[in-house]
Amino acid sequence: MPTASPRALDHPARTEIRLEAVLHALSDPMRLQVVRFLAGMGEGEEAACSAIDLAVSKSTTTHHFRVLREAGVISQVYRGTAKLNALRRRDLEAQFPGLLATVLNADASQRQRLR
Repeated sequence: MPTASPRALDHPARTEIRLEAVLHALSDPMRLQVVRFLAGMGEGEEAACSAIDLAVSKSTTTHHFRVLREAGVISQVYRGTAKLNALRRRDLEAQFPGLLATVLNADASQRQRLR
């Protein structure tokens, strides 16, 4: 396997995305907040990490984005000095039909109930 350049980030191929990794990634409230933010954007749109306000330290934020990327939930690319994030909606739907919508609907229902 070729060595990635320092600016390239590893992502699992669609067929390598594992259900248990996705469920683990989505089980954390901060990571779910990231997914909720990205799901509210248009298909193929990207957001910088700094656009998603998480109430945790920068190093913890970096960890959450890495868990999401390594699970195959998001893609990350560098554009200049910014790291941009996008939800891998099509890949998740292809591997686990309806999972993302179900999780996001359950999250919205729970947030409504807890208000």
